[in-house]
Amino acid sequence: MQKKICYSDLAVLSHGLFDTIDELIKYGADKIELLMDGPKWDQMEDLFLGLAPRLKSLPVRYTIHPPAWDINLTSENRATRETAFSEYKKAIQFAGLIGASHVVIHPGFCFSPVFNKQKAQQRAADSIHQLCQIAKPLDVKLAIENVGYNGSSLFTQEEYTSFLDGIDEAAGFLIDTGHAHLNKWDIPRLVKETRERLLALHIHDNDGTGDDHLSIGEGTIEWKPVFAAINEYAPQCELILEYAPNTPLEKLRESKDLLRREVQTNPGVKHDTY
Repeated sequence: MQKKICYSDLAVLSHGLFDTIDELIKYGADKIELLMDGPKWDQMEDLFLGLAPRLKSLPVRYTIHPPAWDINLTSENRATRETAFSEYKKAIQFAGLIGASHVVIHPGFCFSPVFNKQKAQQRAADSIHQLCQIAKPLDVKLAIENVGYNGSSLFTQEEYTSFLDGIDEAAGFLIDTGHAHLNKWDIPRLVKETRERLLALHIHDNDGTGDDHLSIGEGTIEWKPVFAAINEYAPQCELILEYAPNTPLEKLRESKDLLRREVQTNPGVKHDTY
């Protein structure tokens, strides 16, 4: 059986929700990551009960990405932290309604060197522990992403790979290849060291200077060692193509074909459960 490939709807962020889904299915999406940003999600909690049956009726399954802009779970501002937690909670509840396999969690950012990263890491751990208690009864996993670059990341590579030690098994890792490249992390080693709890990868490229969300091969990531590491250590993890807004959708299809050639399918994974 061929490996299922997920598309983030970031590439068509400004489109209507169901138009977006139809377009991505047309271009080969086996699964779709819904990014809950933009005006169509402004009243998200009022939409959930109406959206859920429509989404579940479509021939595709989902992952959920809560709002990404202006959200910081470890902000130095308490009101901002509380807002971020509330938005994540809503996203987890929505994921439960539509049977999404995981919710992406940004553990937070540290935007100034004056702030203490260890304190921010503890805030992240405390919040994720609480979010796990919301996710577990809904059978939703939390995918903790390596976010931040140019000094804003909470973690070094070693701190990230040990971050989930002691945190509930409802949480796992999501490796973002672009962010890792910007921070000069060793992506194959990252895959190896997170393999026991690696849920997914956000796949995109850049030239090492900006978070451009380019197609595979358009930046400077060395992809062969990344694919080899996935095949050896984590063939079960989900691969999510997360390309920039307005990327031609044919590039998603081309990258899907490339991933299917390069990345093996784990025969132990029941892909029809996606």
